[in-house]
Amino acid sequence: MTGRVTLVGAGPGDAGLLTLRGLRALQRADVIVADRLGARAVLEQLAAEGFELTADVVDVGKLPGHHKVPQDGINALLVQEAKAGRNVVRLKGGDPFVLGRGREEQLHCEAAGVPVEVVAGVTSAISVPAAAGIPVTHRGVAASFTVVSAHDQIQHLPGGADHTVILLMGVNTLGHSAHVLAAGERGADCPVAIVEDGYGEGQRVTIGTLGTIAHLAAARQVRSPAVVVVGDVVRLSPDAAAAAPHWTDALLTLSSL
Repeated sequence: MTGRVTLVGAGPGDAGLLTLRGLRALQRADVIVADRLGARAVLEQLAAEGFELTADVVDVGKLPGHHKVPQDGINALLVQEAKAGRNVVRLKGGDPFVLGRGREEQLHCEAAGVPVEVVAGVTSAISVPAAAGIPVTHRGVAASFTVVSAHDQIQHLPGGADHTVILLMGVNTLGHSAHVLAAGERGADCPVAIVEDGYGEGQRVTIGTLGTIAHLAAARQVRSPAVVVVGDVVRLSPDAAAAAPHWTDALLTLSSL
């Protein structure tokens, strides 16, 4: 008898942000196929808090430039385990459908006759900036936002500093991204924040502008996982005043509009 696959979003790496539906899927699972970012941290936290998960855990985590198990191998593993009659949870960092290749895995399983359920997760694109006190939208400051992979072409992103840009997987290409975005309407003075290890013990915020952020990141040895936020909403961060004291007055002006 064929089992089933459940795609579960683990959130940004804090077990408190895992949904109840996701937790119940993990408790029912025979095997958990887990990502590195977010997913493994959540499993470790659940174990530390006394949640007993009896499933076998398969680590398919990806490092920058090195995929322990290629995507084709992950797809095949999900089908193989489900065809063996096992209840499989594919535990993915953030949300499976936000730059997570979740729909690719779902389609592959469905094509092989394996039923799939999707359990949405809290995406790091919104939650990690929030952990640093940065909303992606704010009245009078920004009414819209775009989430992109920094590997994508970003020169055609809409708006100026009032349209928030969130870059995922953006540390290695930060210099190029900042240069491209600064060349457009946003300009070199547009605020930027990098939030490392959101919700983790090593959470750290680096704030600068499109003109300075690459140098600051290099000086502070910024590392993944990190979320990059570009736009005037960065001024709302509690860390912003220390980074650029003059932003406080500008923020008051924007918020009063």
